[in-house]
Amino acid sequence: MKSIVVLGSTGSIGVSTLDLARRFPDEFRVRGLVAGRNLKLLAAQIKEFAPQWVSVKEQEGVPLLRKTLGDQKTEILWGEHGATVVATANAVDVVVAAIVGGAGLVPTLAAVRAGKEVALANKEALVMAGEIFVREAKKKGSRLLPVDSEHSAIFQCLQGNRLEEVDRLILTASGGPFLHVSLRALDHVTVQQALRHPNWKMGPKITVDSATMMNKGLEVVEARWLFDMLPSQVEVVIHPQSIVHSMVRYQDGSIIAQMGIPDMRIPIAYALSYPHRLKVNCRRLELTRLGELTFSPVEKRRFPALNLAYQALAAGGTMPAVLNAANEVAVAAFLEKRIGFRKIHRVIERTMEAHATRRPGEVQEILEVDRWARDKALALIERA
Repeated sequence: MKSIVVLGSTGSIGVSTLDLARRFPDEFRVRGLVAGRNLKLLAAQIKEFAPQWVSVKEQEGVPLLRKTLGDQKTEILWGEHGATVVATANAVDVVVAAIVGGAGLVPTLAAVRAGKEVALANKEALVMAGEIFVREAKKKGSRLLPVDSEHSAIFQCLQGNRLEEVDRLILTASGGPFLHVSLRALDHVTVQQALRHPNWKMGPKITVDSATMMNKGLEVVEARWLFDMLPSQVEVVIHPQSIVHSMVRYQDGSIIAQMGIPDMRIPIAYALSYPHRLKVNCRRLELTRLGELTFSPVEKRRFPALNLAYQALAAGGTMPAVLNAANEVAVAAFLEKRIGFRKIHRVIERTMEAHATRRPGEVQEILEVDRWARDKALALIERA
């Protein structure tokens, strides 16, 4: 039995992870949960799974949660320190890193430095500090197992093959809700429209990232570090059906693809149970009923955010952290209806243009750049 901690337990990945823990009680024991402000859902999770430790985002949540739980014996912590304590606890085998955005960086890196096996759903951690993460994982013997469906697919396609024989990683993208709308119509996109993803059910920030295709840009950066590839070896193609989750092309021209229905429980289960596979109770992919599977190149004018991610990766150093921070601020502003949909990539681009990249030695430097980029992006939004 594996003891697990879920960072981001009330988000979509966290809820799916706990669903697997519920279905496989002989495989997983939930020892810790870290959540934000959804105390009602967190309280229900605590009552069901009885974790030893819990951490909430803000100190004010501690007495509120304690009052709800009554006499239940769960230690309640708060803030970044609390999340780090839970992520590094001695009794934990696997940390599921599913906190959305840059907020997951510190506790996830702490788990790596503690030698934990990390099931990584927080792509922003590798985007912000990929070089540091890879270095620390090698030093501490911590295994990084991808949870994103695309990176899980690549991980599976690499099994039994030699990394040096890989020619290209091919990430698939659904194209989101605006794949076929006119470019002019993108100037009038509403929040409600951006949140209607055709295939996946995700949180609002990730769903907007899918609509701009910044999620794919962040995945390109993550793939570079997870699989030790050059940026030129990571390609993105549009695949609206979301059945082929990603592919690997080898130097002999062979392409190996991983296929499945769009259900995040499948890659989560693989990360948690690796190198084994659980009998996940989900709808099976019926090949004879698939119909057409299509692939097409990314239209750069429609999805400029993807190009910004490649630019950040080429610049290296602290630039990917700037990309990520500016994107988080811009997406939040869009969700709050303070800027239009097409302004998201413009805020990111102008923030990147104002930054002189440098190679960070420690995570503290990354956090300082992150704060600078957020302030810069906010200033750009306020002046717009």
